[in-house]
Amino acid sequence: MQIIIVGCGNVGVALTEQLSGEGHDVTVIEERRDVIQTLVNNFDVMGIVGNGASYSVMKDAGIEYADLMIAVTGNDELNLLCCLIARKAGHCNTIARVKNPIYRKEISFIKEELGLSLIVNPEELAANEAARLLKFPAATKIETFARGRAEIVHMTVNEESLICNKSLKEIQSEIKSKVLIAVVARADEVFIPQGDFVLRANDELTIVGASRNIAEFFKKIGLPTTRVHSAMIIGGGSTGYYLAQQLITFGIDVKVFDKDLERCKKLSELLPSALIINADGTDKDALMEEGLCNTESFIATTSLDEENIMLSMFVKSKNPKAKLITKVHRVNYGEIIGSLQIGSIIYPKNITAQRILQYVRGMSNSMGNNSIEALYKMNDGKVEALEFLVTDNAKVINIPLSEMNLKKGVLVSLINRKGEIISPTGQSVIQPGDTVVIITSRCGLQNINDILA
Repeated sequence: MQIIIVGCGNVGVALTEQLSGEGHDVTVIEERRDVIQTLVNNFDVMGIVGNGASYSVMKDAGIEYADLMIAVTGNDELNLLCCLIARKAGHCNTIARVKNPIYRKEISFIKEELGLSLIVNPEELAANEAARLLKFPAATKIETFARGRAEIVHMTVNEESLICNKSLKEIQSEIKSKVLIAVVARADEVFIPQGDFVLRANDELTIVGASRNIAEFFKKIGLPTTRVHSAMIIGGGSTGYYLAQQLITFGIDVKVFDKDLERCKKLSELLPSALIINADGTDKDALMEEGLCNTESFIATTSLDEENIMLSMFVKSKNPKAKLITKVHRVNYGEIIGSLQIGSIIYPKNITAQRILQYVRGMSNSMGNNSIEALYKMNDGKVEALEFLVTDNAKVINIPLSEMNLKKGVLVSLINRKGEIISPTGQSVIQPGDTVVIITSRCGLQNINDILA
């Protein structure tokens, strides 16, 4: 597809890297010349220095022939204007990043009147992910596949765990679970493990299976499977507000800290069921006074990454059983934060890019360009989880997995057959119409046939 990306911040760069790597014809528009130069040097893309809302700039970028225009600048109004011009000038599909809560109630109207294909709100997407994690507190991250019927769940092995210091064969023999431990991250190494692989303390596991089977697995190894009952949210901005709103509907007791008095008054009106506390979230005495040591979850959502990280580290020292969620904007903090073991880290910009990529792949599938239903990058991009739709002419049909000549680093982790989620064994076969989740350390697979050696 021919795709134009306007705005080359973290989201734009992530989209540029992924979409150009998938073989799309990408043109990027950005006013900062040095950023454009870096992208053109690093990726197979065309770069234009200029304002994406300019018709002449759009024309230079080839808007008349584009299939899709994605506007992800830091300015909501500029993104919407870019989409309007693109629709009028090129009649292509358009995606806009819009994060201001003031537009939330008007999203349907804006989308219809401007002819937008998709509107993404980074703050709301971040809140949605935090809410999912609080419903399943033993997980550090959750990805959904097979139209919500299956999940990829990340968790960390602690020293007291029933699965610590046991091989995958032993675990399966004792627990008899219908889930698959697909990836193990240990220090800087990532493994797609075989049956004799032994799990150790602090290993980060990626588990694949039907939602109910993952819950059963967690229960058997002694991890909590029910949502938290109380939450302390630091930061009453958009993410904090969206999250509190969802948690209240779950019946969770919510406390929100914000140091801005006017914002607290507004939150009290918007969230009458929550306790709104006008205090600085970094005030340790205030946190302790409001029951920090007893809360079941703590979510740091301020606009300062360092503040969020330090708060989560403090809470870990005072209440080690609390579910911790930390919002971080700078994606290059990943390696540093990972070593701190402060629970779940949420990157709004990564989540936004992922949501847009899902739409692009669906559009690409409808145009017959590939068969990827969904794709997630994991373990700092070292591993991919791909969901493929199996067509009638696929080379993998009706061959038992034990007899299939798979490439090294490829694992068939799940089969979705008309809504039935199958955790595959060596005797399982893939049939036309199935969707199959592949876990692989070989990035760049485009078709289900690519898993064969």
